[in-house]
Amino acid sequence: MKQTHCRSPQDDIVLLVVDHSGHEHTLPALEGWRVMEVIRDWGVPLKATCGGACACASCHVYVDDHWVSRLAPPSTEEEDRLDEAFAVEPSSRLACQILMSPGISGLKVRLAPGSEKAGSEQD
Repeated sequence: MKQTHCRSPQDDIVLLVVDHSGHEHTLPALEGWRVMEVIRDWGVPLKATCGGACACASCHVYVDDHWVSRLAPPSTEEEDRLDEAFAVEPSSRLACQILMSPGISGLKVRLAPGSEKAGSEQD
């Protein structure tokens, strides 16, 4: 699997993202930022149509099994949006509803089907 490592002055919080092509990205993150924002701002193609308002399911990700129980449970609103997503699994979450913090540094997510950004090309 190819890996991309992006560097930032604040490398103490890290998010691991597997894109639709299976490419793993190691992305520095800022505390309090949504997983969706980190993915989008480092240029990994993610639809995220509503921009983080939990009004769609286009930032659907699969959380690595190791991390599922370490995250706050999804809200009723998030669960309602996931009902609209494709290929929902027990580890499904909306990237806009997970806030980065030092306690979840190293979190690994995989972009789910239906979250592809239109017109994006991946290696």
